[in-house]
Parts: sequence; C-alpha cells; structure tokens
Amino acid sequence: MTENRTKILTEAYKALEEMGGTSSENEELFKLLDILTIALERYSPTDSESVEELGENLIENRALLAMLKQQTDELDALKKLSIHLTSSLDLPDVLDALVSEAMRLIENARDVNIFLYKNHKLSFGAALDAEGIRNKAWSTPRSNGLTYTVARKGETIIVEDMQNHPLFSNSPKSWTGSIISIPLKVGDTVVGVMNLARSSLGGFSNSELRLLSLLSDQAAVAISNANLHQMISYQAYSDTLTGLPNRRALDERLEEEVQLARRNNYSFAVVMMDLDGFKAVNDTYGHTAGDEVLKLVFSQMARGVRNTDFLARYGGDELTLILTQSDMTSAMVVTEKVVEGMKKLKYTFPDKKKLKLGISGGVALYPVHARNASDLLRAADAALYQAKKHKRGTFQIARGITGPIATHNIAGE
Repeated sequence: MTENRTKILTEAYKALEEMGGTSSENEELFKLLDILTIALERYSPTDSESVEELGENLIENRALLAMLKQQTDELDALKKLSIHLTSSLDLPDVLDALVSEAMRLIENARDVNIFLYKNHKLSFGAALDAEGIRNKAWSTPRSNGLTYTVARKGETIIVEDMQNHPLFSNSPKSWTGSIISIPLKVGDTVVGVMNLARSSLGGFSNSELRLLSLLSDQAAVAISNANLHQMISYQAYSDTLTGLPNRRALDERLEEEVQLARRNNYSFAVVMMDLDGFKAVNDTYGHTAGDEVLKLVFSQMARGVRNTDFLARYGGDELTLILTQSDMTSAMVVTEKVVEGMKKLKYTFPDKKKLKLGISGGVALYPVHARNASDLLRAADAALYQAKKHKRGTFQIARGITGPIATHNIAGE
C-alpha cells in the first residue's frame, strides 16, 4: 500500500509542477494529497484498487486541472481588465488601457494598434509596442488591407505569415511575422478594429483567442460608452442652434486662457460682438428666418478664425471671440476682417429683399484691461455697449485698470 501511495504522490507532484503555481501552493496541495491517500488507506486497507484509481484519475485529469487553472487566470485577467476600462470615460484613456491590457495578456506580442471605425472610415485610436512606445501607428490602414477588410466584414482574420498572404501582397518586405485583426463590435456595428502582431510565424492558441475575444468584447463596449460620453459632453458645451461653443464652454476656456497667459507671460484679446439690425429680421420675418440668418453669420465667422482661437455664442445674437497670444494691433486686424466679412454676406428673404446686417464690438486685452476672466469679459462687454450706444458698426477698445485707452473705430457700414 505504501508503494502505491508513493507512486501516486510522485505522479501528482509532477502534475503540479507542470501546472505551474508558486512553490508554497504546490507544497500545500502535495501535503493535502498525502493526507488524503493515507486516510484512504486507513479507511479501506484491503482495497488497493481504490488507491490506484485515485492516482490514475489524478494523472488522467491533470490536463483538466491545468485547463481549470488557465480559465481561472483568464477570469482574473478579465476582472482586472473591466476595472481598468471602466475607470474612465475619456476615450484616449480607454484606448490606452486597451492596448496596455492586450500587451500584458498576450505573450511575445510585438505591438498592438487600435483604429476607430465610423462612417466607413478608419481613424487612429491608440498603439503600444514591446519597447513601450505609445501612440505610434505601425502603419496607415490601406483601403484593401487587413484592417479595412476586417472593419467591413466584421470578422476576425488571422494571418500566420504576412509575407505569404494575399492581404499583404503589396506590403513592404519589412512586414514580417504573424498578426491577428479583430473587429470591435457592439451588436452588429463595428466601432473599431484591434490588430496584434508578433515577430514569429504561426497562429494563436485557443487560450489566447479566448482572451482576445474577451478583450475585444470589453473594448467595444468601452469605446461605445466613451463615444456616448463624448457626445453628451459636446452637447453640454455646444449651442444647439449654431453648433458653436456655448457660454459654459466660453467661461471654462477663458479661465484656461488666463492661466496659460499668466504662466507663459503673453497677452490675448477678448472680442464681444453683437449684430446690428438683427431684431428687425425677427420682427419682420419671424424666428425661423432669424435662426437661418444666425446660422449663416456664425458659420461664416467660425470659418474665418484661426484654429488656435475660440469663437462662442454668448447668447441671442451676441458672439465672443478669444484671440490667443494676440496684442491690440493684431486684434484690430481681426475685427476689420469681421466687418468685411459681414459686408459679403448674401441672403434673400421670401419677399426678395436682401439681408443687410452690421456688427458692433468691444475689445479687451489681457492683462492691460483686466487680469481675470470675469473682469475681462466685463471690460469687453462695456466697450461693446459704448459702441452700440454711440456709434454702431464700430469696434471700441475697453477702458481698463491701466487707465483710459484711446478708442479704435472701424466703420461697419
């Protein structure tokens, strides 16, 4: 009986070593098996077959035990993944977490790339390679390449050898190894594609495919949630009629601009503007025509500003423009262009009359006229009031904390 027990324990220890795990865990399991075999001998000392069957079952089922351990590891990985992906609704953070988890979960991965798919077009999302370099795309998706094919078909494609696959027939010779491309789907909708490449040739194990499947499912939901959050945030900071940033967005941007200007020691201008003659449009033709005019005017102005500047709808027919890193001279050049642009506006009302609008404005400069956001807006608004009251169609310069500043008039008619 002792001989049978020794045989069982020897085979069991081999099985434990093959399954991996820490030495302390294996020792505890080994001791437990030893106790069980001793107990079985004492319980049935004449039934040696029971002891042998225990050993045989253990040996035959060690593959099952290994699979259970593997699945436990996968569930643990999924749990960690869920925590990482739900910790933020900011899309860049979500994508960064996705590529990090993919590199962590799949051994020998060379790089991971995620592309977002919307309106039948792919755009770069995130990337990570084995050297730890982030957000450097391995390549730009080709119209007939792997990534676009997966996005259009919505099916995973595994390429075991890039040098000998039709999808890579015209690719550079330096593109070697294997790659898997997985669609990130919410229902039947593809929201992105994840590519994971290896330098070695060959396929991916069932375990790796399960992990990647779990990852892609989580990724699609996370991207969808992040997109929804982004859309809601955009709506919260956008004017529903014109699509321009609203007053809430303006206040936050102005605070940021003050901080940046203070930190980097530069000046910037705030221009408050109001349309002259717009009330007559609403009174004569109604608010529907008025809305069309506003959209026309505001969209033209938005096209005319620099990418670094910020144009917002302040309310009604009022606009506010932040001219970053600008002095008064450059700010007044911008106001001249605004006036010229208003003269070129073309719109015909139902009664065949042509639109004729003017514009008045007030300009305040940081830090000359104010050193905080609210005072700067107040200074520009006061200058606008002076223009509307005394000479419509002009842009007046604010009088601020440094004393009276000469006004700069621009004829708007």
